[in-house]
Amino acid sequence: MSIKQVRLSNQAKEQLIRLKTRTGIQQWNILCRWALCLSLKEKTPPTPIDIPADSNVEMTWQVFGGEHNELYLALLKQRCRNDGLDVSSETLNRQLRLHLHRGIGYMAVHGFIRGADDLIRLTKET
Repeated sequence: MSIKQVRLSNQAKEQLIRLKTRTGIQQWNILCRWALCLSLKEKTPPTPIDIPADSNVEMTWQVFGGEHNELYLALLKQRCRNDGLDVSSETLNRQLRLHLHRGIGYMAVHGFIRGADDLIRLTKET
């Protein structure tokens, strides 16, 4: 396993709190999975910025990915390859943080996600 822990920034935590209220989805990991997939869907790589791990929201990779954790890891590895990156543990951890935070940011834009049905709508968009 290349990723052991997932820790969010304080900004992402605040955004997820608002998303939990809007969607009714109470588990951090489920919203984070949506965010990861939303970012992976983008054609461009996330901006390589430093993201602080300054919140108390932390989960193991097993909790993050649930029973499909190997699938999420495979998707992340493939995206790294597509972006011309290696798949070392360091790169995977960094890219996970970048994709996760970008996806949370997209979902948190005011009015973008008003309820759980908006998450379903995202799966239908090409």
